[in-house]
Amino acid sequence: MLDASLPSLLEQDRPSKVGHFVGKLLGLGYRLAGTHRYDRLQIVHVLGLPILVLPSVANPRVLRTGAFFASRIDAHLVTADAEVLDMGTGSGVCALFAARHARRVVAVDVNPEAVRCATVNALMNHLDARIDVRQGDLFGPVAGERFDVVLFNPPFLLGAPKDARDAAWRSSDLPKRFAAGLAEHLKPSGAALVLLSSFGDACPRYEAELRQRGFALEAMARGRYINETVTLLRARPPGAKL
Repeated sequence: MLDASLPSLLEQDRPSKVGHFVGKLLGLGYRLAGTHRYDRLQIVHVLGLPILVLPSVANPRVLRTGAFFASRIDAHLVTADAEVLDMGTGSGVCALFAARHARRVVAVDVNPEAVRCATVNALMNHLDARIDVRQGDLFGPVAGERFDVVLFNPPFLLGAPKDARDAAWRSSDLPKRFAAGLAEHLKPSGAALVLLSSFGDACPRYEAELRQRGFALEAMARGRYINETVTLLRARPPGAKL
């Protein structure tokens, strides 16, 4: 549970009836166009960058969160000497935008197809020299490593995933495990950028778990849509050097 003495940084409001109706219409449009499907290869563009989306990998434009997150990654958040971890990289969209600024990016995903997808996108955008793509669960592939910036666009729903594809949507224990392992993978002045949504019962738990471990949280940016509000949180560990 969230500490009642601290107001949540997330917008908890649900869509209005109009917003819900428009969301249904948008979903119908995606289905008619076939862009909702996870079983087809597509190429989309995010801020001018071509992104290959392989079957079973989340589309950063259709789901909006990937494109929104990438749009907030700049030289201020990711400096030229930074080492970056992109957790749950999916198509690799955030890793690509981080690699345009950072010295090194490690991109991790539990889905083997996402690992292939991110690898291809790094090659296609000539950023493969700066991006190291690894397969594994959470911090497993980066044991013993520390980073200046950790990027995470996590599953928004609670529940056991049915398969690797569904792991992008839901998890039973990820908020707790992420918060528990984050501090030991950040450098003394490091921070995590976590994208959360008004859609999904897991999002308040990420905020609560980070607070319970003493992380200082601030809202860096918000994206407001008809049926959803997303919030980019920055989390600094206790005693972080600013």
